[in-house]
Amino acid sequence: MGAPVEGTAGVRGNRDFDHELIDDAPALAARDPGGMLRAVASAGAQVREAAALTAETDLSQLGEEGRPRAVLVVGAGTAARSGDILATIAGPKCLVPVLTHRSVEVPGWIGAADVVIAVSASGRSPEALASAEAAGRRGARLVAIGAPDSPLQGLAERFRAPYVGIPRRGPARANLWGLTVPVLLAARTLGLVKVNEADLAETATRLDLEADRCRPTAESFVNRAKTLALNLAGSVPVIWGDSPLAHVAARRFGDMLAANARYPVVTDALGEAGRGNVGLLDGVFGALAEAERDIFADPDEDGATGSPQRLKIVLLCDGGLADEDAAQSSDRRAAVVQEIAERRGVDVGVVTAEGGSALERLASIVSAPDFASVYLGLGHGLDPMAVPAVTELKEKLRKA
Repeated sequence: MGAPVEGTAGVRGNRDFDHELIDDAPALAARDPGGMLRAVASAGAQVREAAALTAETDLSQLGEEGRPRAVLVVGAGTAARSGDILATIAGPKCLVPVLTHRSVEVPGWIGAADVVIAVSASGRSPEALASAEAAGRRGARLVAIGAPDSPLQGLAERFRAPYVGIPRRGPARANLWGLTVPVLLAARTLGLVKVNEADLAETATRLDLEADRCRPTAESFVNRAKTLALNLAGSVPVIWGDSPLAHVAARRFGDMLAANARYPVVTDALGEAGRGNVGLLDGVFGALAEAERDIFADPDEDGATGSPQRLKIVLLCDGGLADEDAAQSSDRRAAVVQEIAERRGVDVGVVTAEGGSALERLASIVSAPDFASVYLGLGHGLDPMAVPAVTELKEKLRKA
């Protein structure tokens, strides 16, 4: 067996999930020294703070030259998710292409007719810096979003572009809403989305409500985040979203499960599941695993934990599709997939969106999964704040 990887001591966690821990709030706090649960619970406050900070920034120059040829949101990880959210909120009827770019290689087509929104929680990501530099040199309209007093702010000031400074609290993945709100408001200035103050207020309130529902002191039988974590423990999660909005939420859930709980995850749009991914239900983690399962096995006896890992399906259901035919088709697809999965012995959980605006509905199906990913990691004895492999990768790349 190889030697332990340097820097991973104390964060290895346990193979088995500690079910009793989930309803022990003091024990949860002890296993979360970095305060990831607190960071996730700050989502509503992030919306309000980011809206206020963006209002203090003069974005008028963005709209002075009229409709752009294209809008490019540049960033990596959570910063890039803000671009995905913008594209989804803008929708297919948007007259301007809204694209998300995740590479340091700047697209050659960016020019004076375009708008570049560079996003980085730290203000240091190579992707955001490279595109902001190129946008400034090529005469494109630029707006940048990130940590105050960072290299990205310096670039924005150099090109006299607006900069929204968002204080960083915890890792970037815990700052989704702080990064997303300025992106949406910049797009509103361009006339691409209709996100008003009431939408933001209702979204913040929804996030506060979900944080209260999912708080550590709320027991698992009334806490849908804890229930979700308990259902996913020891499984291979497959997350499908039934609409473009829910698909973004599914990918976000995959990000959080990988980082906070170190779980491998399959995410996709429910409409794409029938074109390949639904075949997982008949594989070694689906129907074949069920066929090999000994229903008389005692899970507490030695060897029982060696049974095949199982798929667990989570359907994120938006329920807010404007097209009635599309909504009915989505509902039918979700019901059929659930029936097919359960017939093969694969559990299916459903998280349904609540709220009026698209942004509020998104918040309602992002919040509980965010909390669930943290509870899942804590149940395995992992510190969600510490991701040694990510830190090691960044350090080695920086040295290279």
